Amino acid sequence: MADVVEEILGVLREQEKATASGDAASVVAPMATDIVTYDLPPPLEYHGAGEPAADGLRAWFATWRGPVTVELRDPTVMVDGNLAVVFGLSHMRGQKKDGGSIDTWNRRTVVLRRNGGGDWRIVHEHSSYPLRMDGSGKAATDLKP
Repeated sequence: MADVVEEILGVLREQEKATASGDAASVVAPMATDIVTYDLPPPLEYHGAGEPAADGLRAWFATWRGPVTVELRDPTVMVDGNLAVVFGLSHMRGQKKDGGSIDTWNRRTVVLRRNGGGDWRIVHEHSSYPLRMDGSGKAATDLKP
């Protein structure tokens, strides 16, 4: 079981490396073609991976000065046969081209399915910030674990 967990985490760690190097194609490579993503920016949901997803990432990477890092810290991994769920807190850091520095934590859940060839593919990903319950409707992006 430990080997399977390491294999699954390897998929996510490779994505993190690709993000830090601005390699959009490698970020989306482990995503299933039918992935459904609930990401931080609008819209509420994205469907599918491939070149459209990579194009969106390239546009996002272009808003950063230097690398942006995203790391899922101390993830919990649950595996049942060909299905795995990974969740935990994700740390994003970098310098925006508009001068703003980002150092923020959010919640992240990733669901993977092992395909017939034995490879793990991401079929669902959900990232979110807690909502301030003060009536402002704003995300609480300043929280730290």
